[in-house]
Formats: sequence, C-alpha cells, structure tokens
Amino acid sequence: MIKKPVVVIAGPTASGKTKLSIEIAKLMDGEIVSADSMQIYRYMDIGTAKPTIDERQNIPHHMMDILDPAEQFSVAEYQKMAVDIISDIHKRQKLPIIVGGTGLYIKSLLYPMNFTDAYQDLEYRKQLQETANIKGRDYLYQQLKMVDPSTASRLHPNDVRRVIRALEVYHITGKPMSHYSQNLKNMDFRYNTAMIGLVMDRVKLYERINKRVDIMIENGLLNEVKNLLDKGYSRDMISMQGLGYKEIIDYYQGNLSLEEAIYIIKRETRRYAKRQLTWFRAQKGIKWINIDEYSSEEDLVKHAANYIKQKLGCNL
Repeated sequence: MIKKPVVVIAGPTASGKTKLSIEIAKLMDGEIVSADSMQIYRYMDIGTAKPTIDERQNIPHHMMDILDPAEQFSVAEYQKMAVDIISDIHKRQKLPIIVGGTGLYIKSLLYPMNFTDAYQDLEYRKQLQETANIKGRDYLYQQLKMVDPSTASRLHPNDVRRVIRALEVYHITGKPMSHYSQNLKNMDFRYNTAMIGLVMDRVKLYERINKRVDIMIENGLLNEVKNLLDKGYSRDMISMQGLGYKEIIDYYQGNLSLEEAIYIIKRETRRYAKRQLTWFRAQKGIKWINIDEYSSEEDLVKHAANYIKQKLGCNL
C-alpha cells in the first residue's frame, strides 16, 4: 500500500516555522495542520503566536481555535481529529503540512499510536484525584517523579489530569508510560513523510524570542489575558498555564511587577526552546535546515521545497 504524503515543519519556538509553512503551502497546494498545544484554544492569539488571518494568506489552517480555554483535551483526541483532517486534505488532492513545536502532537500523527488500548482503572484514578485534593498537586507529581521521571519531566505539576493518567498506567501495567513511547522507535511512519527541522545560532534564536515577547506586549498581550480573566478563565486551567499567560496573571494579581513578568516570560521561553531542540534532535527522520546558511528567505523556501519534492517523490 502506497503511503500518503505529508510534510512536517518542526523546531523551537520563534524559529520561523509559521512563515516557512505558509510559503511551502503556497508553492505546493498545501493546507496547514497545527501541532501546537496552545493554538487549539480560542481567545488565545497573541500569547500563542497564532498567525493572523492576513498572515495566513488564504491558506487553510486546521486544529486552531477548536476549544474553549476551559475545556480539557488529550493527545488521543488531538490525534483522532487531526488524522481525520489529514485524510480529508488527501481526498481533496491537497498536501497536508503539519506545523508546530509540540513534539507529542507531531509524534501522535506520524506513528500509528493506539491510545484506545491503554488500560483504565477508574476507581484508582478517583483515589488519585482525592489524594491531590487532600495533599496537593505537588505531592502527586512527586509520586510520579519516583516511578516515571521521564514522563514527569515533560509534565507540569499543575497538569493533574495527565499526572494521574501516568500514575494510572504505572499502577496497572507496572511499567512507566515512557516505556510505551520508547517502543515507537521500532515503528514506521504512518505517512510518506518529509520532515524539516529549523535551527539557527542559539544567540540569534534567543534574540528572536526576546523580541517576539516584546512584540506580544506591544500587540496587547496584557489585554488578551485580562479579557480571558474577565470571561471567568482562571490560572489553574491547563490553557492558562501557557507561557506568557500565567506570568501576566501573576502581574495582575500583584505577585510580579510588569518588568519581572516580561523577564520571566523571556527566560522561560528560552528554556522551552532549548527543551524543544533537545526533544526534536532525538527524533528520527528530520532534515535539519540551518536558517543562518541562507542569504534570503526566498533561498530558504527554495531549498526546503526542493528537499520536500525529492523526499516525497512521485507521491507528491
């Protein structure tokens, strides 16, 4: 069976994924499927660096603005929705272009991961939730760190639902959740995949991150967060734990000055970019493109397009 083609454009935040993906989509009759765990939320545009309608240049963008910030969303739900969208794009003879920096979202699309086979123990899950209510979220998170430090390292202590899920998997199977993800190394990609990773000089990347945060503030990030709070969304929601949002909430609550909040956003975004690079570099099949090696954006797009055509071949 001939695998259907997809393009993946990955890399750290502020590396230029959005701009490149739109140019590739214009050249290759493509549609973009977002693999960003924050861009799925409505009303959260500036802090998530969501491309504006004008910036999208009439290129269809999927998996954006699909959830209310109060809603919870699992990787399994993302996988099901995005795979269906990719199938529809193929039926219309278009090229799906998966774009984002959320590694687990990308992995869920590329590999035939079966989330429905995961074991469940609803009674144990209920016990864990009660433990969290009594002893606190951090207590539960520390329990996870002891049995599955790998999974704990990629979860926030406030993400109680996923912490509980990881503990539940360990309780039932005796093996950490990270054990099952490691088995993906022996799996083949679901699609005929051309995967590009964008990199650049670390100092330049950090400068771009700092500048992006300044632009977010200028473009109204404070008002965006205030509007979310006014709508009743609170800091303990997973959506509001996103970079840029929790820090501005702390500013509004008097826990930080504005200068301190901006400094922390920049620092934590740089750290996040570093973690993204580490994660993506461990994945197979990525063609790394160093942006610094191209004299113009046009040259970068041309090189990326040539690689995609070569990799996908006659299936394009």
